[in-house]
Amino acid sequence: MKWTESQLKFIARLRYGETLPKEVEETGGFRVYGSNGPFAQSPRANTAAPAIVIGRKGSYGKINWSDDPCFASDTTFYIDESRTKHDLRWLYWLLQTLRLDEGTDETAVPGLSRDFAHSRQVRVPPLGHQRSIAAYLDHETVRLDALTAEEESVVNLLAEKRDALITRAASRGLDPSVRLRDSDVPWLGPIPAHWDVWKLGHAASIGNGSTPRRGNADYWDAGTIPWLNSSIVNEEEATKADQFVTRMALQECHLPLVEPGSVLMAITGQGKTRGRAVVLSFPATINQHLAYVTSDPSVLNPWFLRWTLLSAYGFLRCISDSAGGTKGALTCEDVANLRVPVPPMDEQLAVVGHIAKAVRAIDDLYRVVGEGIDLLKERRRATIAAAVTGRVALEN
Repeated sequence: MKWTESQLKFIARLRYGETLPKEVEETGGFRVYGSNGPFAQSPRANTAAPAIVIGRKGSYGKINWSDDPCFASDTTFYIDESRTKHDLRWLYWLLQTLRLDEGTDETAVPGLSRDFAHSRQVRVPPLGHQRSIAAYLDHETVRLDALTAEEESVVNLLAEKRDALITRAASRGLDPSVRLRDSDVPWLGPIPAHWDVWKLGHAASIGNGSTPRRGNADYWDAGTIPWLNSSIVNEEEATKADQFVTRMALQECHLPLVEPGSVLMAITGQGKTRGRAVVLSFPATINQHLAYVTSDPSVLNPWFLRWTLLSAYGFLRCISDSAGGTKGALTCEDVANLRVPVPPMDEQLAVVGHIAKAVRAIDDLYRVVGEGIDLLKERRRATIAAAVTGRVALEN
């Protein structure tokens, strides 16, 4: 059984997709494919069935498969039976090993050049063996994907358990027999009867920062003062900065110097960031997309406050989305008006210790499962590569 060496252009010819039709609808007709996959419907198709659709712009190099005729948009290439004499399903798997997502400099906008794709070197088995490879990979990848999905469901369950544990401890304390009362705070619900409820602005100073003009070197060059943006709230604790501003920027650009032990909250953004919070462990300043909350340490422990704010995440998202406009945002006034539970300090410290221990255990499990998912994905990639290059023996 002889394999041959060839360039992709002699195996299949990539055809450009077309400009999106004006008649695109949300339902009915043929699926419209962009680089990321199907996203709309068209009354007509421009491919036969089945078809391989390859990202050309945006998520360039991504390989999509359609069992049915579809409309390949102008951000893609496509291959159907009119563009190759080889087995399409084998070709689908082969394309995934060619590193087409590395991109080219065909234009100023990163993307996939057809010449670059066509120049890829490939090993080509006889047609019957192509079909055997395709069948083998269809079976093996389904099995590996099912295992990955099971592991990902465990990750989701761990995340739910983590959130539930934090919310319960920060809103109910650690004594399951304690007498409860209504907090009169919709997002909070019942709390221990001896806990107080404060407006956050009565227990903390709150403000935000700015972004000094990038074109002014006096604000940035040789800066020594840590400057943080809203990505910091995705960390468990703010322990370092990768950008720094000068003393002049601090004086001229509405930049507060935020104390260690403050809590930073993202107040803008469309992703998951808005409403998330992190404890700051070093003096720093912040941009306009963050609010600092520096609490009176005799009233609110910063870590207890952080867990409380994470418990209020859904409520904070809701009020920011309902504030009007097209871009969700919180204001410092929203944060100041947020009503939060204030237990006695010894209980706050006990809750913080309990959450730290429990979260650490859950996060350890999360890392183990995550490593397993990474191994399964790497095994999937290796399985595909081994099959399409002939490193596994298959019956023809």
